[in-house]
Amino acid sequence: MNAIVPPGGLQAPPLSLYIHVPWCVRKCPYCDFNSHAASGSLPEDAYLQALLEDLQEDLGAVQGRQVDTLFFGGGTPSLLSPAFYTELLRQLRRFLDFADDAEITLEANPGTVEQSRFEGFRAAGINRLSLGIQSFNDRHLLHLGRIHDSEAAKRAIDAARRAGFDNFNLDLMHCLPDQDEEDAVQDLQTALSFEPPHLSWYQLTIEPNTEFYSRPPALPEDDTLWAIHEAGGNTLRSAGYDAYEISAWSRPGCEARHNLNYWTFGDYLALGAGAHGKITWPDKNLIQRYWKTRQPQAYLNRVGSRTAGRQEIERDERPLEFLMNALRLREGTEESQFEARTGLPLDVIAEPLERARRDGLIVADRLQATPTGQRYLNGLLERFL
Repeated sequence: MNAIVPPGGLQAPPLSLYIHVPWCVRKCPYCDFNSHAASGSLPEDAYLQALLEDLQEDLGAVQGRQVDTLFFGGGTPSLLSPAFYTELLRQLRRFLDFADDAEITLEANPGTVEQSRFEGFRAAGINRLSLGIQSFNDRHLLHLGRIHDSEAAKRAIDAARRAGFDNFNLDLMHCLPDQDEEDAVQDLQTALSFEPPHLSWYQLTIEPNTEFYSRPPALPEDDTLWAIHEAGGNTLRSAGYDAYEISAWSRPGCEARHNLNYWTFGDYLALGAGAHGKITWPDKNLIQRYWKTRQPQAYLNRVGSRTAGRQEIERDERPLEFLMNALRLREGTEESQFEARTGLPLDVIAEPLERARRDGLIVADRLQATPTGQRYLNGLLERFL
């Protein structure tokens, strides 16, 4: 990964690209992402044109920088055709410098893909899939409002493999309504039978502005949550998977490069309805977040800028912003990355850092949470407010 490095202080980190696809078949009751149930055929040609117009506005912020990873998220990106991605990737390469080994990931949901579609995605240049399985238990899938059943999930994984995807992630949730330890471990064992290179295994949380928030389901008690966490972790470790991040497990060398860039406070260009980005300008000592027009139709019809807002990450906000990402990683990051990514000397967090080390929450000589620190990460981060 390349980075523009001025002498000392704030540096431009590696650059990723995130493209949001806002449509899905129907809105899941737990989902707080910018997703909208599609009605009729999707406006592929219009969305492609809108994305390219959106890109032109942002090009000035990333000229001379290489794109190391690209992630198509949603919504359900697999609803759009392989022809859409073939043309979009061709056009993106006209304007952006992609690394030769760029990781290009597409989120796909069972029930929206078949063999030929996976083959088309692969031919378009997508080299990694993230499959939204969530569970292999039909009862739990029904509670979650998913459009697929367990057999459709298994067929999708098999189809992806036959299409040539040897790099893929399976998305699984745990601590679901009425789920017990046995159910959760069975989900993992079914997933492991497909030998995925990567697993995202994360706890269901109830977020505002979701159906579950207005009508909360009965979730497992805390004792059950902890039992699921322990039993699941033991199952994954014994199968040779490493928890390189709190909810991300992989075989050695199969970590998600795109997500690693997020967690190490990297930059990411954002395109698409509701997409969020972050860009660093070392010469201005500026780090800025920005976001795009959220509603799909407004994004498509927009005349002029599709950027809905910008917000500078102020100097006093940067330490916590950096740490709340880096400390999620099991290995954390080198101390030198703090100054490079925030533009601030490590001295600005010297006191809380020393206290955290004294209390056994952060290791010596590295910005890395101990196992205890990761277990109580929210409390650890509060020390840096």
